[in-house]
Amino acid sequence: MSLVLLSLVALCRSARSTMPQEPNIQCGFEAGPSPEWMVQHTLTPGDLRELRVEPVRTSAAAKDNSILMNISWTLRADASIRLLKATKICVTGKSHVQSYSCVRCNYTEAFQSQTRPSGGKWTFSYIGFPVELSTLYLIGAHNIPNANMNEDGPSLSVNFTSPGCLDHIMKYKQKCIDAGSLWEPNITACKKNEKMVEVNFTNSPLGDRYMILIQYNTSVILENKLTRTSVVIPVNGESEGAVVQVTPYFRTCGNDCIRRKGIVVLCPQTVSPSSPDNNRSVLGGWLPLLLSLLVATWVLAAGIYLTWKHERIKMMSFPTTTTLLPLVKVLVVYPSDVCFHHTVCYFTEFLQNHCRSEVVLEKWQKKRIAEVGPLQWLTTQKQASDKVIFLLSNAAAACDGTCGQNEGAPRENSQDLFPLAFNLFCSDLSSQTHLHKYMVVYFRRADIKDNYNALHVCPKYHLMKDANAFRTELLRVTPHVSVGKWSQACHGSCSPL
Repeated sequence: MSLVLLSLVALCRSARSTMPQEPNIQCGFEAGPSPEWMVQHTLTPGDLRELRVEPVRTSAAAKDNSILMNISWTLRADASIRLLKATKICVTGKSHVQSYSCVRCNYTEAFQSQTRPSGGKWTFSYIGFPVELSTLYLIGAHNIPNANMNEDGPSLSVNFTSPGCLDHIMKYKQKCIDAGSLWEPNITACKKNEKMVEVNFTNSPLGDRYMILIQYNTSVILENKLTRTSVVIPVNGESEGAVVQVTPYFRTCGNDCIRRKGIVVLCPQTVSPSSPDNNRSVLGGWLPLLLSLLVATWVLAAGIYLTWKHERIKMMSFPTTTTLLPLVKVLVVYPSDVCFHHTVCYFTEFLQNHCRSEVVLEKWQKKRIAEVGPLQWLTTQKQASDKVIFLLSNAAAACDGTCGQNEGAPRENSQDLFPLAFNLFCSDLSSQTHLHKYMVVYFRRADIKDNYNALHVCPKYHLMKDANAFRTELLRVTPHVSVGKWSQACHGSCSPL
């Protein structure tokens, strides 16, 4: 029996040792270009899927260097991940002094699958690079082996501007602490009468001089004890609701210390006992008002009950199963002659209000398109979207003369992404990868030009005539279409990217 147990233990250890280890990262600073850049590579990995940056407080003992960047990135789930060896991250800080440094994170194991064994995407993070106050940082990252010489290598970059001392994380910087970022004065101010306001606050051990400002009335006090300080300030005019500003003068920050504010309220009044006759007269004056409030409350409660009952009956008669479905991300592309105000905006509202859709429009992301380029932006959005809708419309019927005067008219479009989207659609016809994503929606009648006749093979919906069928199709998985049908439809109408 003992021999059998020992054999089982040895077998389990052997199986555990042969299981592939998940890749991890080992990071270190790297100055200059990576050695792989000098070597010609036949194949190289793709770019990153996502790059995020946020400040974190790592240690209370580190003081000024305790605020660091938490840089996290997500790898793209494609076959090129097997070629990935490392990811290099470079940070450029632009302030009164410019800084630049890079870190290289090597992966401890080769990637055997495009996603984690649990099913999620490969995500890693590195905490480093000290964060200074109110500084613009440019963070760029690319995978290694990087692209060969004279080739456009894929990379991803984000901008990050660090906040000032009022931020809940940056306030732990030593410079902020010296300026009073951790000082909690707990200011209270109340109006005693028309000419006096009483201000109370807790002193700080950092200094002993404070200036209190209420509107245009100022008072300077000196207090070196860590106690609760009370001061009465004379005011002119109405002071209730005015802002009270306490300006400290600490040794380290002088006239540039963090100021604290409060609001002037009425001081609580002491209630003197009144005679029974006065109480009776007060009660007689308030009784009609109390009865009116009671009747109004009863009417309001009855109305709320009837409304709730009506909505419940309505929900029982028409169950809203859409609310149980997740949001569908939809990329909408349209030709330049489609009226944006009368057609695109109307269709976007329909998707958001009745189809639980998250809509992506090029007009809403002009800045992002200018940063990455229209083709890269369109490719990224197509891959991230659940559906890609080609929105067509008869321009003469859908857009009247006032459309061109409104914001978002066709002539205001910076560029027409419809041809690029159509070319991406054609590339998917040959690969059969994302064909289930595409749909065609039109108002009044479909107007598919000869150059885009491949769109005839897509499911077409006439709004609002086919609204129910369109909504059902949008919220379910589209059946796979055979290769022959798509290839034949694309013949002679698709041009290469």
